[in-house]
Order: sequence, then structure tokens, then C-alpha cells
Amino acid sequence: MQLIDTHVHLNFDLFQPDLAAVRSRWQEAGVVHLVHSCVEPSEFSSIQAIAHSCPEISYAIGLHPLDAQKWNSQTEQEILSLANSDAKVVAIGEMGLDFYKADNYDSQVRVFEAQLAIACELNLPVIIHCRNAALEVRDILQKWRNLKGDSIRGVMHCWGGKPQEVQWFLDLGFYISFSGTVTFKNAIDIQHSAAMVKSDRLLIETDCPFLAPVPKRGEKRNEPAYVRYVAEQVAKLRGETIEAIAAQTTENACKLFGLTL
Repeated sequence: MQLIDTHVHLNFDLFQPDLAAVRSRWQEAGVVHLVHSCVEPSEFSSIQAIAHSCPEISYAIGLHPLDAQKWNSQTEQEILSLANSDAKVVAIGEMGLDFYKADNYDSQVRVFEAQLAIACELNLPVIIHCRNAALEVRDILQKWRNLKGDSIRGVMHCWGGKPQEVQWFLDLGFYISFSGTVTFKNAIDIQHSAAMVKSDRLLIETDCPFLAPVPKRGEKRNEPAYVRYVAEQVAKLRGETIEAIAAQTTENACKLFGLTL
């Protein structure tokens, strides 16, 4: 059984002491590929170094909405340069909107759209962070789909919204990725969403080091090996085997990110 963790943050300090051991555990758990996401440009070099030290890691580059104030013309050029020079870059992000922790609407939207333009230029998928902003994200993605068609594609990562909102993004051709939150007892909307997503649009992730799934919830650090627990829960919610979920989500990840196993 093969699993792909489509969203990790291994460059964080929590992983520095024992990354080799963490890697051994994800390999033992059947995780055959990982997509390393990015928060802001100061991470580019450390993420690139990790990806080039582990053949099974690809990565994304971009600017998180909560860091929108760090955007400038140099950021855009750094993204373009690195994406054009390194085949391990498979997506732009994470990007999007977050109105849970910030209310700088205009700034977030401007940076979000600037990165969508880069993704179109490079023909790369996007990794979308969306918190308390589903309607706004939907409207922006719809506008860009109208302008650019299928070149606007990607994943709604660490899905935390309602099933109705899931359908908005499925209608836009996006993938929906579930993290450890799908295992939480009170995450009813997320669980309903996991049950309804079309098979060919389903992905799984850890978003490590955050959001450790049950039965590891409460640990200070989530890690890629735990994506198996996400797969198990999604399988249970959908009335499928974990083997079927592993195969489908692996196929979907390879298609979206252009991965070859």
C-alpha cells in the first residue's frame, strides 16, 4: 500500500533534531511521496535543501495569506526563478485567504491574485489555504477560471469547511485534501465533506507538524507517518477499504502534481 502526504512542513525547527528518524517512520508507514508546502520566501532555501536530500519529496513555493505584508516584486521574481530552475517545484503555495486571524482583506486578495497569475504563467497547480473565507476564495477562483480556464487548478488543503462549500470548489475542478482534523470527534462538517467528495478529487495530508490525528492527538508534533490515520478515517467515513483510499489518493496526487513514482 502506497500513501502520499500532500502537505508537510518539515523545515520547521521541531523536525531538526531527528528528521532522519521521522523519514524512516514515514517510509515504514508506506508514505512514498510528500509535497512540502511553503509559508514565506525565507523558507525557500531550507525547503529546497530538504527536497533535494530526499528523492521522495517535491515542494511548493509561495506566500501564506497571514504573511501578505511580506509580498513585493522581489518575491515574485524569486518564485519565478526557482520554479523555472528546479523541477522539484510542483505547485505554487500555500496561498489564499485567512480572515480568522487577520482582516487585511485588500492586501490578502492582492497577494492571492498575484500568485494565481504566477501559477498560470508557469502552468502549475496551486495549494489553497482558506479559513473563514470560502465565499471570497470561491469568487476569486471563479473569476480566474473564467479568465484562464483549466490552467487554474489545485487543491483546497486541510479542508475545514462545510459540505456546501466543498461543492463550490469541486464545481471549479479543485481537489479537496483532508488532514488529521477529519479524525476529531466534533468535526462533523469535515467528516460529512470527506464522505461526499468525488473519488477523483480526494487527497490526504498531515499538515505536519500541526493537527496530529487521533490516536496521536495531543502529541506536540504531527509527522508524515500519521497520514495513515487520516486515510483510515476517510476510508471508514466513505465505507471503503484503506487500500482503496490509498490507491485513489495516490493516483490523484500524481495527477495533480505531475508526480512519477
